[in-house]
Amino acid sequence: MIEAAMIWNEPNNKSHWDPEIDPDWVMFAETAKLAAQAIRAESSGLPRVLGGISPIDPVFIMKMGERGLLAELEAVAVHGFPLDWNLWQIHEWPAKLAEIRAVTNLPIWVSEVGVSTFGAEEVQLWGLQRSAELLVGRAPRIHWYSLYDLPRDWEATTRHREAEGSSYYRHFHMGLLREDGSPKAALEEFAKYTPDMGLCQWFNYQDHRLDDAVTWMKRLGVRHLRTGLSWADSFRPDALEWFDRQMTALQDFDVTVTFCFTPEHRGIAPHHTSPPQVKEEFAEFCAAMVRRYCC
Repeated sequence: MIEAAMIWNEPNNKSHWDPEIDPDWVMFAETAKLAAQAIRAESSGLPRVLGGISPIDPVFIMKMGERGLLAELEAVAVHGFPLDWNLWQIHEWPAKLAEIRAVTNLPIWVSEVGVSTFGAEEVQLWGLQRSAELLVGRAPRIHWYSLYDLPRDWEATTRHREAEGSSYYRHFHMGLLREDGSPKAALEEFAKYTPDMGLCQWFNYQDHRLDDAVTWMKRLGVRHLRTGLSWADSFRPDALEWFDRQMTALQDFDVTVTFCFTPEHRGIAPHHTSPPQVKEEFAEFCAAMVRRYCC
């Protein structure tokens, strides 16, 4: 079942929302507010969550409050990867949550936390153990990112492939399972922390991993899953048939569905990070997905 609707993903990160078009997130706040209202109109009891922010920035949360967005939500979310990308250390997790708690009374979810095996699998194993120690009991939802490595012939959702160097390639090593489905050292350890820790696993359009992922998640004792339904994918051939297959396969989990990614032909700029030309169109997509899969 759907337990929450998440509006966008990492909205304060230029890999997911274009700061050149919307440098102070005014358009984002308006777009997200309309989406939250449309979701509420379809399902009055469905929690609405601000897409996980990265970096963890209390100023961004304050701005969303000033622009009226937080009044439309039931929770906010953060993402943290201190062993791979963030400029803070893993033991600072409680302090990072406290920074956000100081500027909002809303519950704070950790909708992505993870450690890559880019350097060594042992790093991920230790990072999982330490993350669980620091986060379990401090956040109502914790989603480990992720179950699978990103396939090498796919592209990470970023516009800075060459500029990022090794940071870019760490995206491909975040899974508890390798691309071929074989387990890494941290896989069995993860099962010790379920169901307190859930998983974040994105499924691409017609993703061949879907059924195997369901089998693994049940074996690991996962209850809470975060995934996405892409507005951009909704314009692909047979999109609804794929969405139906995905959501049916995931029906045994408590699913947080993330709505994001602008279709190129509907953005101010032709890119998935662009604010939409018509904000109401994103809200209509969110409402349609809630109506189809929640109500």
